[in-house]
Amino acid sequence: MSRFTVHDLAAIIDARAEAGGEASYTRKLLDKGPQHCAKKMGEEAVETVIAAIGNDRDHFIAESADLLFHLLVLLKSRGVRLDEVEAALAKRTGMSGLEEKASRKVE
Repeated sequence: MSRFTVHDLAAIIDARAEAGGEASYTRKLLDKGPQHCAKKMGEEAVETVIAAIGNDRDHFIAESADLLFHLLVLLKSRGVRLDEVEAALAKRTGMSGLEEKASRKVE
């Protein structure tokens, strides 16, 4: 049995982005624009944090899945590919998290 990955989810989102709006929740989100996608991802982030504080592991897992889905939809809405995010993460692996954070530009 093969393992489902975030790349599999990204591919499903890409395919559903091509579907008609009435047939796809993903397409409906994208049709509302990046701001709506960002708001929805923010809502899912809050729900994930609340679930993490609670004692229901399954609820936390489900909310985490929702958050990953909505992050990938938001990336799609902004034309950012998962491999670009992975490349940014790969650049950070050569230093500690504290060093990486200190090296970021302050805006």
